[in-house]
Amino acid sequence: MNYSQAEEYLNSFINYEKIPGISYAQPGYNLRHVEELLNRMGNPQLAARTIHIAGTKGKGSVAAMIAQVLSSSGYKTGLYTSPHFHTLRERISTDGNLISEVEFATAMAEIKPFIESMRKGTALSQLTYFEVLTSLAFAYFKKNQVDFQVLEVGLGGRLDATNLSSPIVCVITPISLDHTQILGNSLEEIAWEKAGIVKPGCWVVLSPQPEEVASVISNVCREKEAKMVQVGKDITWHKIGSDLYSQSLVIEGRRNNYQVSIPLLGDFQLENAASAVAALEVLDYEGFNISTTDIERGLALVKWPGRFHILQEHPTVLVDGAHNVAAMRGLVRNIEAYFAHKRIFLVFGTSCDKDIPGIVNEMVPLSRQVIVTRAAHSRSAPPSTLVAEFSKRGIDVEIRETVAEAISRALSLANRTDLICVTGSLFVVAEALDHFSGG
Repeated sequence: MNYSQAEEYLNSFINYEKIPGISYAQPGYNLRHVEELLNRMGNPQLAARTIHIAGTKGKGSVAAMIAQVLSSSGYKTGLYTSPHFHTLRERISTDGNLISEVEFATAMAEIKPFIESMRKGTALSQLTYFEVLTSLAFAYFKKNQVDFQVLEVGLGGRLDATNLSSPIVCVITPISLDHTQILGNSLEEIAWEKAGIVKPGCWVVLSPQPEEVASVISNVCREKEAKMVQVGKDITWHKIGSDLYSQSLVIEGRRNNYQVSIPLLGDFQLENAASAVAALEVLDYEGFNISTTDIERGLALVKWPGRFHILQEHPTVLVDGAHNVAAMRGLVRNIEAYFAHKRIFLVFGTSCDKDIPGIVNEMVPLSRQVIVTRAAHSRSAPPSTLVAEFSKRGIDVEIRETVAEAISRALSLANRTDLICVTGSLFVVAEALDHFSGG
């Protein structure tokens, strides 16, 4: 099996990432099928020490921070995240190195017989794309004998394939309304789904949350006798300074203080760094060798593109994958803080299963110069839908059918002192990154 064949085989499984408005959590859905697969594979998900991360926003950034510090501490560390920008291989890496095409194909060839054996004479044969990919990641990390695996939940938590791991520490990043058609229509319902990753007796790092979210997760921790660390209470931080490419802060931890510089912008990344440090301090408490120097050095090296990410100056081009109301509100706040006096052009596209009216409401005060577009993804909202929402608010927008065309139009309108912000979806951001890299 070569890489193309491995991808083709993976694509033969139902992929809910590409189907708008359809819940993977249909009535009766459970993890028995992927649990059975992993059991037949020898339970590779249990081979490495695990840090498991759920939440609505920030979970990928926190995962990347923790993984980088663990690597900087001398531990061989696997990182599993989603979605990807350019290649599926971005989702699986070890010490910052993506799984190679050969390694991916080899891993798929090794797990395929177990999958095919389930398809014969069993009621547990209906695996999904994400479940197969997650199983492959577990097998790859086991084969490579990683010391730690840092796992980002794909969606929710309780019914996510990553939830068959056994974590030392879970992190629950800020929770807000998103994927409501799947996870629930209230913060309490969504929090309960996310808290499904909490295992009896484990540690839980809880990022700052709305009161109703914190209440639900605190109750789950009590029920499962999990030990909770609250970011913003047990661990605090304050910003020291920033420029257009990094920001510095002091994190006051439970075990030490850390003076940190991170090459990531936005106030949300300060909170994410504090959450990462909280989890790393738990590991240190549990006997792993993670020094203050390791934490400070690792955070300085972290890479996580596409989130408040400046691609060029004169004019400034900023990309951000904000795709729900809370994330867009945060993006607007950060743009106002960093670029208070710039004229702003917005390039906007999002997915059809998002709260488009709510997202547009957040964007309206920022600029009346908007170009709407769509990514080449099956879940992308038609530009006409976006036009209608802006029109209701008295804003005339331009349409460009592709992200590249929208960016080119914005560049033709902007002068050297302006800001172009490309946002609304990680799929849109991925195409923007391609455009500026010549991809």
